[in-house]
Amino acid sequence: MMTKKEMEVVYDTLLCIPGMNDQVKVDLKLSRKNVLLLSQAVERGLGLEEKEGTKYLDLASQEAIGELQVLSALCLEKAGITELNDKLKSLPG
Repeated sequence: MMTKKEMEVVYDTLLCIPGMNDQVKVDLKLSRKNVLLLSQAVERGLGLEEKEGTKYLDLASQEAIGELQVLSALCLEKAGITELNDKLKSLPG
């Protein structure tokens, strides 16, 4: 199991790889429902404070969650970093 400090070093190193700041064009056509869901997912992932009460993300259908997963995979594919993402997920920690 990697420590938090070791994980920070790994991510910092990966973000310094040449080309990581290159712009990637991703054409998006999302329903407003999925834009709201994506916004909630990003906020939750970033650990931003949420107000008390029901979170839209918690109420999302499996279909809507699946659409976000497809969007995520599309963005990774367009950026050419699908394999990198898979390897990062496999890191202990």
